[in-house]
Amino acid sequence: MFYLHGSFLLYLLSMLLIGFYFYRRTTSTSDYILGSRNLPPSVAALSAGASDLSGWALMGLPGAIYIGGLSNLWIVLFTLMGVYVNWKFIAPKLRVMTEKLGDAQTIPEYLQNRFNDQSNILRLTSSAVTLVFFTFYVAAGLSGGAVLFENTFGIDYHTALLVGGIVIVSYTFLGGYLAVCWTDFFQGLMMALSLLVVALALFFVSNGDSGTASSAATSAAMVNAITLSDLRPDQGWFWGLLSLSGWCIGYLGQPHVLVRFMSVRSVEDIKISRRIAVIWTSITMISAVLVGFWGRSYFADPLENGETIFIALSQAIFHPFVAGLIIAGVLASIMSTIDSQLLVCSSTLSEDFYRAYARPNASDKEVLNVARMAVLVVALIGFYLAYQKADSTLLSMVAYAWGGFGASFGPVILFSLFWKKMTSLAAISGLIVGSVVALIWNQNQGGIFDLFGVVPGFITASLTIIAITQYQTMKATNTETAY
Repeated sequence: MFYLHGSFLLYLLSMLLIGFYFYRRTTSTSDYILGSRNLPPSVAALSAGASDLSGWALMGLPGAIYIGGLSNLWIVLFTLMGVYVNWKFIAPKLRVMTEKLGDAQTIPEYLQNRFNDQSNILRLTSSAVTLVFFTFYVAAGLSGGAVLFENTFGIDYHTALLVGGIVIVSYTFLGGYLAVCWTDFFQGLMMALSLLVVALALFFVSNGDSGTASSAATSAAMVNAITLSDLRPDQGWFWGLLSLSGWCIGYLGQPHVLVRFMSVRSVEDIKISRRIAVIWTSITMISAVLVGFWGRSYFADPLENGETIFIALSQAIFHPFVAGLIIAGVLASIMSTIDSQLLVCSSTLSEDFYRAYARPNASDKEVLNVARMAVLVVALIGFYLAYQKADSTLLSMVAYAWGGFGASFGPVILFSLFWKKMTSLAAISGLIVGSVVALIWNQNQGGIFDLFGVVPGFITASLTIIAITQYQTMKATNTETAY
């Protein structure tokens, strides 16, 4: 246990040192919120991936394969498609337009500038959606990190929550965007390496073989489950694929990923970032699948919680010090998401509320201080919610947040970049309709409607944007004709 604690402590201290280093280099609001748009392509790619995949890649995906079989490979395919589409089509346009339109530092500011919204309603609406979803997302992440500490070290949940939270909040508070991106870069490397090491170890331990006749039969059944006919046997493969497509389209609206596109050093670097992101995601997710697949035959008795397969294998196969570093990969994945969410909330409060409404003439230093204070405010709210340990509510809000962002911001960002006629009212309506439909749908699944909420939310928001834009365009044309 000493070695396990030691390797974990070493990792946490290294994250704090990175935060302190960038604290000394952060002198302006632009540095703190967007890194002055000077992010190297490798850092942008891995930080975006790490903050997006989070603990799902190290616990959720291996657990899904361990429990449900290789039919879950379709999630991997759609996720990879989402990563590629996002970097290929959204990233270049967003990088150019956010700088061109008033050097926008946040997504709400970009939307306001894009539609020249003098009423500020669009900026206020998008800021509110961001804060509501991310506050609960942060709480769920803090709770997940505390549960990891609790289960690994036997530490009291609330003590673990305090320790893990202080580390995350400290380096985010100190170093801002650069600290978050660079810690996410190293955490992304840690995630991929941890999964790859465990997968390779399993291969050599089992010689790439299931080991028993029953295990071989189980493995054959898992392979057969990849077929489309078994994807959604009760409803047909079409509805299964349509639901899983949400993993692809949901990527278009994640603010903590979109902000990485805005901060890449140059548009030319985005092609390099795209290649790195696809390769990293492929290695990470394939390794996660192998861990879940081969892990089924490693333990004689099934695990009570399939999502702990990665942690259980790490502790069973490796020396405690190595196991501690590998398990730190899980903490890394959780931390990389929370810090990004804290920073997006911080920039929204400081830029989209404080500078936009409360103090339009505030100095750069004043806004920088507000941004740091905003990190503490959001973190305290997240601490309060996580302290209650309301697991079911917090975990459900993770799904709601991801689906809500994809359904609301996804269509708005997509149309704003590629459709010049789109109007401010259409953007506001799309944000509201997408988020509401996604939330309601996730609470009322069943039968033919058993779809990932982001799919119907994205579709209805898109149709709303098209209908309102066309109506306003037609109305303006008729008015001009009358005169």
